[in-house]
Amino acid sequence: MSPATSVSAFLGVERSVTGRRWRARLADDRAALMLAQTLGVPEIVARLLVSRGVGADAAGGFLNPRLRDLLPDPARFRDMDRAVARLVTAIRGGERIAVFRDYDVDGATSAALLHRFFAAAGLPLRLYIPDRLTEGYGPNEAALRRLQAEGIAVVITVDCGITAFAPLAAAAAAGLDVIVVDHHVAEPRLPPATAVINPNRLDEAPGHGQLAAVGVAFLLVVGLNRALRQAGFYGPLRPEPELLQWLDLVALGTICDVVPLTGLNRALVAQGLKVMARRANPGLAALADVAGISERLGTYHAGFVLGPRVNAGGRVGAADLGARLLSTDDPAEAAAIAARLDLLNGERRAIEKAVLDAAIAQIEAGPPPSGALIMAAAPGWHPGVIGIVASRLKERYGRPACVVAIDAAGLGKGSGRSVPGLDLGSAVIAARQAGLLIIGGGHPMAAGFTVAADRLAELTAFLGQRLDGTGGGPPRPVLDLDGALAAGGASPDLIGRLQQLAPFGSGNAEPRFAIADARLVEASVVGDGHVRCVLVGADDRRLKAIAFRSLEGALGPALLKAGGAAWHLAGHLRLETWQGSERVQLLIDDAAPAGQGSPAGGPA
Repeated sequence: MSPATSVSAFLGVERSVTGRRWRARLADDRAALMLAQTLGVPEIVARLLVSRGVGADAAGGFLNPRLRDLLPDPARFRDMDRAVARLVTAIRGGERIAVFRDYDVDGATSAALLHRFFAAAGLPLRLYIPDRLTEGYGPNEAALRRLQAEGIAVVITVDCGITAFAPLAAAAAAGLDVIVVDHHVAEPRLPPATAVINPNRLDEAPGHGQLAAVGVAFLLVVGLNRALRQAGFYGPLRPEPELLQWLDLVALGTICDVVPLTGLNRALVAQGLKVMARRANPGLAALADVAGISERLGTYHAGFVLGPRVNAGGRVGAADLGARLLSTDDPAEAAAIAARLDLLNGERRAIEKAVLDAAIAQIEAGPPPSGALIMAAAPGWHPGVIGIVASRLKERYGRPACVVAIDAAGLGKGSGRSVPGLDLGSAVIAARQAGLLIIGGGHPMAAGFTVAADRLAELTAFLGQRLDGTGGGPPRPVLDLDGALAAGGASPDLIGRLQQLAPFGSGNAEPRFAIADARLVEASVVGDGHVRCVLVGADDRRLKAIAFRSLEGALGPALLKAGGAAWHLAGHLRLETWQGSERVQLLIDDAAPAGQGSPAGGPA
C-alpha cells in the first residue's frame, strides 16, 4: 500500500461518479514507523492508527480495549445513585416495575438487557413498547397512566424520555415514579422524574457522551447489581448473575445506533462481539440462522444483517417483536419470531424503496438545494421507514437529510440523519424551543420530530439556516481512503492484519482502499439492485467485487458501462469462505475513470 502524502485529490479524483472528491487519510511516515517498532505491529496497522489520531500512549489500549480499564463507576453519573436506590426499594418491597422503550434496536437491546437482568434475579419486569403509528416516539401520558392502573409503581424509560416534559409531569402528579435512561441531547431544563441518567446532560461530567442508550442501561445494571449484592439480596438460592454474558446485546445496540466506537464503546463492542460469536442468545442465533449467516458474527452482521431485522418489527410490524426475540430463552419461540422478522424486513425493504424513489423524484424535480439541508415530505409515506430513507438521502447527496411522513390529520412525523460536523439534534431541539415543532430531539447524527404540515416550510428554512451557520454552508461530499492497493495485494493476510484495528464503525472507520487502474472484465446485475464485477488490476491479478444497491444511483450504471476502460475503484475488503477456501472480495463504494488527473498515490 502506498498512501497519498499530498493534499491534492487522491488519485486525482476531484469528482467521482457519485459526485465525491477522494481524500487521503494522511499519516506521518516517521510516526507510523516508530509506532510499528514500539508496538511490534505491521507497518500498515501502525499507519492506520496514526491516520486515525491514535498515538503511542493510546495505541495499546486501542488495539486491546479492556472493560476493566475503561468501565467507569456508575455512581459518577448524576442521578445514578438515586435511580439505584429507588429500584432497590421497589425490588425489596415487591413493587412492580416496567420498562418503556423506543422501538429501534438501541431501545430493544436496552429493554432486553434489563429484562434478562431482572429475570436472572428472579424478578418480573413489564415491557411496554409504544406503537409507532398510533402513539409515536417516547413516553405519552395515556400509556403511563395505563401502566399505573396495572399496578406499576416504577417506570424506566430507555432510549427516550429526555424531552418528554408534559408526559413525565403528568406521571409525577399521578404519583408514578419514572427513571429516565437516555443518551439523546438534553436541554438545560430536565423532565420532572425520580432520576434522569443521561451522559449528555448539560450538568454531567464529560467523557461518556458517546454512549448509546444500551450502554447507559448496562451501567445502570452494574450499579443496581452492586447495590443488591451489598444489600444481601443474593445467596445460595438466588445466585448473582454474570453481567458480561449480556454484552452481545450491548454490542448490537451500540453498533446499530451508529455512535462512535471509541473509548468505552470500543471496549463494550469488542467484548460483546466475543459473546455474540458464541451465539448463546437464542434470539440472535435464530436471527443469524434465518439470515443465512454461517461465519463468525461481527460488526457488519450486527449493523447490516441482524439490526435491520430487529428493527423491522418496530417499523412495519408488531413493535414488541425485537425485544421479545432478544429476551426469550425458548429456541422455538426465538425461531418463530426470527422468521416473522425476516418476512417483515422484506416488506420493509419494499416500502422503503417506494418512499425513497418518491423522495428522490421530489428533490430532483425541484430547484437544487441551496443550503446544508435536504428535506422531503409527503402524505401517505410510511413513518416506519423515514429514518432509513433519510439515511439513504444523506448518502446520496452528502448532506443532512430529513424525511417527513404527513398523516391524515396534517401532522408530519419526521426523521433526520446528518453528516460529521453538522449537529442535527441540536438544530431540531432549537426548532422545538422556537415553537416550530410539537416534539423533537436527537443527537448530532440523528433526530426525530413531529411538525404541523403547514409549518414545514418554516422548519426547513430554520434548520437549513441553523446548519449553515454551524457548518459554514453545504458540505462538499468527500470519500476518505487509506491508500491505493494492487489487486494482488488484496489478500487474506492483509485482511487479518487490518482486523487488529477492529471493531470498525463510527469513530473508527473501516479501512477503505482504491484499486487503481483496474479494468472491469465482467459486470452484471444480481439480487435486489446489486452489481457484481470481476476486475483485473494493473498487476494483471483478478479480484471479485460487488456494489450493493448501486442501481439506485450513478454507481451501478457506470460500472455496467465501464467496458474495458481503466477505472479507480474504492471500497472495503471482505473475506469470504467458500467450500473450504478463502477468497477476498471488494465491496465497492465509489468509482472514477482512471484518466481524471494525476495520481496522488499508486498501487503497491
